[in-house]
Amino acid sequence: MFGWAVFFLLLALAAAILGFGGIANISMNFAIIIFVVALVLALITGILGWRGRTRL
Repeated sequence: MFGWAVFFLLLALAAAILGFGGIANISMNFAIIIFVVALVLALITGILGWRGRTRL
């Protein structure tokens, strides 16, 4: 997921340099959303993995 966030960040930068402000804005928003989701999932996975498996 972090790869997708970097992709959209680079797409936003390229669009901004070329003067496509709308595309740059949308791409940057996608990059931020994907980064936050990936970060939250990584934290949840880390916390659950650190805690260990429990039997039900």
